[in-house]
Amino acid sequence: MKISVSKNKKTMVKQQNPHKLIRLLKRSPSLGLAVVMCVMLISGVGQKLVHAVSCSSVSDCQAQINNLNSQNSQAQQTVGSLQSQAQSYQGAIDALTAQISSVQAQLSANQAKQASLEQQITANEQEITAKKATLADDVKTMYIDGQMTTIEELATSQNLSDFVDKQQYQAVVQNQLDAIIQQINTLQAQLQSQKLQVTGLISTEQAQNSQLANAQAQQQQLLSYNQSQQDAYNQQIAADNSNISSLKARLAALNTVSGQSINASGNCGGGYPASATNQNGGHWGCDYGQDSNVDNWYMDNRECVSYTAYMAYTKYGVSTYGWGNAYQWITAAESHGYTVDQTPAAGTIAIRNIDYNVAGDVGHAMYVDSVNSDGSITVQEFNEYYNGTYDQRTFDPSSYANRGGLYFIHFN
Repeated sequence: MKISVSKNKKTMVKQQNPHKLIRLLKRSPSLGLAVVMCVMLISGVGQKLVHAVSCSSVSDCQAQINNLNSQNSQAQQTVGSLQSQAQSYQGAIDALTAQISSVQAQLSANQAKQASLEQQITANEQEITAKKATLADDVKTMYIDGQMTTIEELATSQNLSDFVDKQQYQAVVQNQLDAIIQQINTLQAQLQSQKLQVTGLISTEQAQNSQLANAQAQQQQLLSYNQSQQDAYNQQIAADNSNISSLKARLAALNTVSGQSINASGNCGGGYPASATNQNGGHWGCDYGQDSNVDNWYMDNRECVSYTAYMAYTKYGVSTYGWGNAYQWITAAESHGYTVDQTPAAGTIAIRNIDYNVAGDVGHAMYVDSVNSDGSITVQEFNEYYNGTYDQRTFDPSSYANRGGLYFIHFN
């Protein structure tokens, strides 16, 4: 099948289904852990790393590269899902940490209150002891006086007034003693009640803290497991990337023509031959009509890609066989391990990507002759003006920004 560079070619873009995120139901920390562990294992995290690869043909190399790229794409999506889930776990850990800090602060406050109550109870007990000691003599006196008869008290009193004072004193002391005992009992009951309440709060808060700590440990375990899976996938991706690089190097080597030559004669500009013969004996070159035959790389005669294919071969010994239209050279070069960027350099192949403002446009290919001090580049090319002829021109690469953009393939 002949690859034509007529202006009616369009690109085909493959669409891939996005990786579905695994939603985890965690009604309890232990259930959440079990679900996550199960889902992680089912998802095939423990896959083996790809070992060193090799390929024997261009198609084999490309097939393996495509397969590894697809595998890496899926792995990257899975890593993205794991990273999102890890953020959720970390958020839960942070929230639990904040709750633990809050409960711990309450617990510390109540423990301090408990200690204060105990100090008050001890102080009150000491005060009660002191008051009892102070009243001991009065109680004793009251007891002794209480054993006397009224006649004896009158006899021992100096006068009637002294007798009355003794009677009043005894009544006051008795009332004071009753009041102190009542005060002590009331205060002790209040303190014991408060202490009991605080002890209950401390017990509840300690239980809450224990539950929160267990939940935090579960979330931390989930996060650690998640991170280990990310590490496994990242190792897989790194191994795949290494193998892709090896395959691309092998592909580039297979795609480099050696021990062959083009029998050409004449020159119609830029080194493009006036007459040459392809593998099938067909003639191509400037002496023949545009698109009348294909060259040695299956490009239509006197097209832009035919000229750049010729330059890639003669300058670097690289075969761009079957690379297709100009815009297709970007992905073709990348898949064969060559650097493609937007940095111009002498000896590179410049590719203008598709200009979607022009119906049927397929881009344009040029050979960069030089990069000038003012930032402009000088190129050699064929068919810029759709007439199958050679020309050389100088322009600013930025002028192509709105015409599909300009990319450079570095074969060296």
